[in-house]
Formats: sequence, structure tokens, C-alpha cells
Amino acid sequence: MLDGLDPDQRTAVTAPAGPVCILAGAGTGKTRAITHRIAYRTSNGEISPRHVLAVTFTARAAAEMRARLTALGAGGVQARTFHAAALRQVRYFAPRLLEGRAMPELMESKVRVVGLAAAKAGVRTDRAAARDLASEIEWSKSSLVEPGEYVVAAAKALREPPVDPAKVAEVFAAYESLKRRQGVIDFEDLLRAAVWGIEEHQDVAEQIRAQYRHFVVDEYQDVNPLQQRLLEAWLGGRDDLTVVGDASQTIYSFTGATSGYLIDFPRRRRDAVVVRLVRDYRSTPQVVGLANAVIRQARGTEAKLRLELVGQRPSGPEPELKIFPDEPGEAAAVARRCRELIASGTPASEIAVLFRTNAQSESYEEALAEAEVPYVVRGGERFFERTEVRRAMIALRAAVRSIPGETPLVQAVVEGLAGTGWNRDQPPPGGAAREQWEALAALVTLAEEYAATPAILPIGEAGRVQREVSLSAFNDELARRAEQQHAPTVAGVTLASLHSAKGLEWDAVFLVGLADGTLPTTYAKTPDQLEEERRLLYVGVTRARQCLWLSYGQSRAPGGRPRRPCRFLPQLERTGGHAADRGERGIAASRKPDRRRPQVSSCRICGATLLAGADRKLGRCPTCPSDIDEDLYERLQVWRANTAASLKVPAYVVFTDATLAAVAERRPAGPAQLVAIAGIGPRKLGQYGEAVFALVAGASPDDLAQKNFES
Repeated sequence: MLDGLDPDQRTAVTAPAGPVCILAGAGTGKTRAITHRIAYRTSNGEISPRHVLAVTFTARAAAEMRARLTALGAGGVQARTFHAAALRQVRYFAPRLLEGRAMPELMESKVRVVGLAAAKAGVRTDRAAARDLASEIEWSKSSLVEPGEYVVAAAKALREPPVDPAKVAEVFAAYESLKRRQGVIDFEDLLRAAVWGIEEHQDVAEQIRAQYRHFVVDEYQDVNPLQQRLLEAWLGGRDDLTVVGDASQTIYSFTGATSGYLIDFPRRRRDAVVVRLVRDYRSTPQVVGLANAVIRQARGTEAKLRLELVGQRPSGPEPELKIFPDEPGEAAAVARRCRELIASGTPASEIAVLFRTNAQSESYEEALAEAEVPYVVRGGERFFERTEVRRAMIALRAAVRSIPGETPLVQAVVEGLAGTGWNRDQPPPGGAAREQWEALAALVTLAEEYAATPAILPIGEAGRVQREVSLSAFNDELARRAEQQHAPTVAGVTLASLHSAKGLEWDAVFLVGLADGTLPTTYAKTPDQLEEERRLLYVGVTRARQCLWLSYGQSRAPGGRPRRPCRFLPQLERTGGHAADRGERGIAASRKPDRRRPQVSSCRICGATLLAGADRKLGRCPTCPSDIDEDLYERLQVWRANTAASLKVPAYVVFTDATLAAVAERRPAGPAQLVAIAGIGPRKLGQYGEAVFALVAGASPDDLAQKNFES
């Protein structure tokens, strides 16, 4: 059970019974640690597999955990999601809890009943608005907020409800009433029923607690108050609990999830064992270095548990950091690079293009289709299959009859979309409604691109003809794109939002659209919201095993308004990759150097990205082994003291301690090697270079002092 574990994983696996908190960074083997911990404890007879409940957040993660436990000889362990575990318990105890009545039907979606409740409360809704109201109700119930408490709770949580908060509370109350009359329950009711069954029925509590005595919770940073209450009910005051999580991957706070339980775990359970897993086995040191640089600047509560990852894989290529004139150019370059990777042997299924919002997918669907690169859209429909996009295309076709032909194309598209209720200047509140709005805004961007591209088309040997730039021609273009992108694919490049990518990994990852206003989104206004956007970028970076591309377009459409790069990207200089595409530049190369911010170099031992000044002087990570020449370091110290005394200046003016250590480690044999050490420029080379080279060659400080005296 302990074979192949690193020292930190071994500590987690062998920790004694009781509260254990495993802080596990991305790619550090958290699933390995918790499955081996369970198997280790069952193999030595400390616990029985049938008395263990391991809780995950997705059915996929639960299935993976069961498979690993079975392979380790602990096949009797129950590994389930919170909802699956609650459903099993409520269904089993329903005859006792409901006095013989059948368990109510479980709704798959709230939207239909929420729509009816909204009508009863006098709130007009479409499907997107109903989805946003359902999200507010889900947040409330997950946060243990009742309808009468919603207005105050929403204000405290800085929620942005789709309608007036008082109206949301009315819809919430009507929704609860309708559910009871229809004899149905939702997923939050299921968790509440499990809590109620344990807290209010002593016999049920005793039976469940006799069955489950040891608990493991994965992704603990994503637990909400309702799930935490169920966990406490299961525990019943006992403390055999292992939790694992990473506060830097907290990206679902808008649903009610909170990292507070993870952060406060050692304080709430003062005898808890806390283990940190920081060895990253997923990504190359170059990717790990960039991830550390992104999260190092984090602020706020989650930053208290920030982990500095240490890459364990062999060195790989530097992340490619690129800037393009516009989004279409960015998408085309991404598609070309995907095609190159596939041609060189990377499976298409091991490549992912990740973006902040689903509305960004259209450009990449089109570019990949034109490059004949297969793709799949994860966590959402293809752009032209979305209901709002299909309706918008119908509206635009109808608008051809009502909008004068001489109307400029972009204006015509905006006016045509107005017929669907879309307003270019008023993005609505609510996540679903806003996503729908952004999808139609993407159609306007396509119109801008279409109007700005060269309007001359070849017509074979007969010559060239002026392309029509009209609403009718644009509708034909949309139809062509929709038809082209409907080609079936079985396996291909993954297109996904950053939220959908959580928990997954690929050999090559493209993080695209990294511009302020997109990431972070314009809707992130508070410090906490901005920090969550930073963590989204961190999650995206840590999805890559080998190759990582980060890019943005200076404008959405050709000739559009310029944008700034994502504020969370460190100031990096291009140290790898190529810039063969026209109009493509490295991010740092596109801006004047900022002397206040450090440039990046790589660790000469593991290849990780270095930002700290002392690390750059040494040319290695602080965690990488030192190969310092102790004798040389002592001679350098004596020489520096003598030199400083003769010049009547402090010793650090000659060379700092970090510079001396760097010289003793790197042992420069010539001027180029000496000035490569950060902090040593031409002036110090001229002043002290000869003495340093002599010391490196074996001279003693006394020899140098005698030579200076004689001269």
C-alpha cells in the first residue's frame, strides 16, 4: 500500500485515525493518496471497507475511486456523490420516515416548475430567465436560506438576481408551494430530507452511523452549507474524517460552494493532522512554474492555503505566450497549431481549447472546421445548435424584408436581433440570460468580421467579383457555417469552458481569449469575484501536461476597439515556441518592458519558471538541490569583506549574499557567464570580474590582496 508513494503522500496515507486535512495541489496525486489511505487502513484491520463512505462531487470521480479501491483490495467501500448517497439513504428509510408513503418523485430540472411559480408571482420569464431564477433558488437552498430570508441573504452575499430580490423571494415561495402540491422534490430537498431523517429520527441516525463510521470527502473546497450539514449529521460528533482539497481551485462560489470549511478545518478540529501535497506529477516544470507565478499574486482568504507546486516531470517546452490583432486571427492560429500537433503524433483527444464563456466557442468551432480538425464541445451545445442562436438566425432572415437594403450590415444585424428582445447596450443580470445575451453578441462580432474582411471573391478564370456585404449575404454565411459545423465527430479536440475543464487534463492545452473584460469578465467587480477569476486561470494552466499556449486578440473583430491582456498573466518574456504566423507576437514583446516587474528565467536544474529575484540570481528553484562550492563561497566572502573595507562601503554594495551564492554555485569561467547572473552588469564586470575569475580558478583572497598591494 505504501509502494510508489512520495514522503508527503505516505504521511497522508499512514496518518492515525481522526481528522486529517490533505491540502493537495493540482496534479499532486490526491486520489492516489486518499484511495491508498483507505486501502492501507482496511488492509491492516484498522477499519472495515463496508464502514467507509467516500464522497465525491461527480459520478465520474466516484467511479474512478471505486475502480482504484477495488484494484487495491478495498472493493466494499461506498464511493458516491453527496446526492447519490443521500438518495440511497432516503429511499431506504422512506417507509419509516414517510409513514408508509412512497418517496416523492425527484425532479431532474427545476426550470419548468420555476416558470410556473414565476407566472404565479407575476414575473414574466423566458427559459433563460427561468434558469436564472432556478439558480437563485438552488443557491438559497444550498446556503440554508429560506424564502423569507432571501432578500437579506442575497444582499449580504452580493448576489445579482435576474429580477428584484423581493420578486425572487416570491417566486421561491411559490416554487416550494407548487412542489408540495405536485408531490415532487428537487436535489436540495433530497439532501435536506437526509439531514432531517438523521437529526429528527434517532433510530435512523443510529442505523446510518453504525453503517458508516469513517468518512472521506474529495474536493472539500467545493462543499456548500447544506452538504456540510449532511456531513456533520453523518458524523454525529465523531471525528474519523479525511478531507482533501485545494483552496486555489475554488471556482464555484456562485453556486453556494465555499472553501471556508477547508480553510477552517484545523481550527474547528484542533487535533487535525494537516498534510500538504506539492509534488506535481501531471505537468512539466515549465507549466508548474507558470501556474505558481499566476497564483503567487493571489489575495484574500483562499490565498492563506496557497501551495507552491514543485514539478516532478522531465523538462518540457516553455509555454507559448502570444498576441494577435483580433479574435479571428487568434482562432485561425490555434486551429493551425492543433493541426500541426495532430500531424506530429498528438492524438486530437489529448488537445483542448479552453475559454472563459461558452459564447467564445463559435470562433474555434469555425476555425477548426475550416482546418479540417475534428472537435467536440464539452459541457454545452455547439454554437449553432443553441436555441437562442437558431431563433436569432430566424429573426435575421425575417429582418431582410423589413430593414432597408442600404443599412450597414452591423447596424442591420443589431436591429434584426432587437426583434428577439436583445439589446446591445443592456446585458441582463443572471448567468443563463447573460450567456444567451453573449451568444447573440457573438453574432454581431461575426457581422463586424464579415464586413471588415476583403470584399473581393475569386470566380475562377473569369476573374474576380465584388462580394455582397448585406444582411441577406450574411444570413447565407451563417447558414454555411452552421452546416459545416454540424459534421459529426467521434473524437477530436476538446472545446470547453474553464469551469467545464475542472478535474480534467490534456497533453496540450490552449488558453484563449485572455483579455481583460473576458478574463476577468466585466461582471467580476468585487475583490472576491476578481480573485475567483484568477483561480479560473490557474485551473486552466494546471490542465496542461506538456504543451501550454496562452493568447488573446487585441480586438474582438478586425479593426475593433483595442483590449488589454489579462491582468493575471505575469510579465513573461518569450523563451520558447515560434512566431511564424503573420501578426503574431509574444505577449511581453508587445509591450515596453516594465522595469518594476521581474522578467522570467528558467531553473537550470528542473527548468521551472523563476520570478523571485534571489531565485533568478541562483538560477534555480529554492527547492532544487544546491551544488554550491562551499570553499569558493568562503573565499568569496573574505574577498568581498576585504574589498568593501578598502572601498569604505558596506559589503552588499560589492555583491549581495545571493550573488555570492550564485557565483559559488554556477562558477562562471568567463564574462558572458558572469553577467548572466542577475544583478551583475557591465560595470561590476569591469570592477570585480578579474578577481572573481581568479577566485573561481582557485586563487585565495590573500593572493588577491597581495597582488593589489604590489600594483
